[in-house]
Amino acid sequence: MEISIKNLGALKEAYFTLGELTIICGGNNTGKTYASHATYGFFDFLQSGWDLPVAPEVIDVLFNDGSVSVPLQPFMENLQEHLDKAAEVYSKNLFRIFAGKESLFEKASLRLLMKAEGLSAAKVRARLGSAGKSFLQILSSDDKTSLEISLIVDKENENLPPRSFMESMISRSIAAAVLGGVIPKPFLASAERTGAAIFQKELDFTKNRLVEMIGDKSSKLDPLQFLSKFSGEYSVAVRKNVDFIRDLPNVSKQESFILKNHPEILSSFDDIIGGEYKVNKDGEIQYIPSANKRVKLSLAESSSAVRSLLDIGFYLRHVAAPGDLLMVDEPELNLHPDNQRRVARLFSRLVNIGIKVFITTHSDYMIKELNTLIMLHQGDERLQALAEREHYDKTELLDPDKVRVYIAEEALLKLSGSQRKTRCQTLVAADIDRRYGIEARSFDTTIEDMNRVQEEIVWGGDE
Repeated sequence: MEISIKNLGALKEAYFTLGELTIICGGNNTGKTYASHATYGFFDFLQSGWDLPVAPEVIDVLFNDGSVSVPLQPFMENLQEHLDKAAEVYSKNLFRIFAGKESLFEKASLRLLMKAEGLSAAKVRARLGSAGKSFLQILSSDDKTSLEISLIVDKENENLPPRSFMESMISRSIAAAVLGGVIPKPFLASAERTGAAIFQKELDFTKNRLVEMIGDKSSKLDPLQFLSKFSGEYSVAVRKNVDFIRDLPNVSKQESFILKNHPEILSSFDDIIGGEYKVNKDGEIQYIPSANKRVKLSLAESSSAVRSLLDIGFYLRHVAAPGDLLMVDEPELNLHPDNQRRVARLFSRLVNIGIKVFITTHSDYMIKELNTLIMLHQGDERLQALAEREHYDKTELLDPDKVRVYIAEEALLKLSGSQRKTRCQTLVAADIDRRYGIEARSFDTTIEDMNRVQEEIVWGGDE
């Protein structure tokens, strides 16, 4: 799965392949967040807002015969065409994804390149209707090559929904079957997650602004001024984090496959935060430290590290499903270097149980720890003994074939439609060696410069 980005933020043109673990590193303002958030937005758009067209005769047969079978193979064969159409619509709305000025995104685009060979559809099982009565059933065939659609009411004696509604529901189900087997379900923990966590009881931005203005006794409420201040927009990343935090009382009632099948991963996460999260009967999020479980802290009373890992913790315990894509901006936020290393090991364990991970990072500690997991994966007798001595579990070791690393930096690139190379901001693939790990020159250069200066300070006066 390759993603192409053009004229987006600092990135003039960039291509990257999504791996089981995808890492983008680089300096500030180099395009890392633009690449990750644009990718998240497109996957979310495909999962929740894109239908695949259903032929009119399918609806005719359904209304006439009461049932119809829709083969999925034609949609799979034309998958790239469907993805391109979706990307065209999505690219025109990139300014909304980033809550930016439309003029700044006029030439921006994203495209997803996918090979159809070897792909299979997702399983669909749905009953559609009102709360009291279902009227339409949509089921995948046993081999998932078709959707079996049937009316489950007497069409002679019941008032069926409009044809357009039925067509929309079937189109959405086709998209769920075809794209659900191809596009991972994304979950994004943005760099704004710490703020979203601490204000989890006051996350309705519109309500907050209204209360704030009404409560200002010194302010005269001019109607035009009031409306202008009421029209702010927020990026998809912020809105999604807000929505998730606001819904935690409901989210906490679910159980993820990690909670059911891999509780040891949750124990490792609890060790990182030094406690656990709970939702009390009033729907408030609390942190209970392991050192004293009688203490129940609000998020405002908890450390910044506890707040920055909140949505990741609830995702792992209550939401995560195999095949998901967990995307985290700067997972090192507010974490001590030791915990940065432990989070890197957590990500590797998630990759090894079938969750894709995509991170943007400035942390040399995380990259070096991932290097260690890659190098230990070689698994000869000496390295096995070393891993055991240093308390690395085999479930943490990382196959380099699963990893893709990109550095956001300037490079010579032959732009689309050009005959000559141009120096521009892009994403450059980093080499990954089974023996030496990731070549993260973005960090190495900085560290070498620091070492050079310090060596000069210590030894420069000696002859």
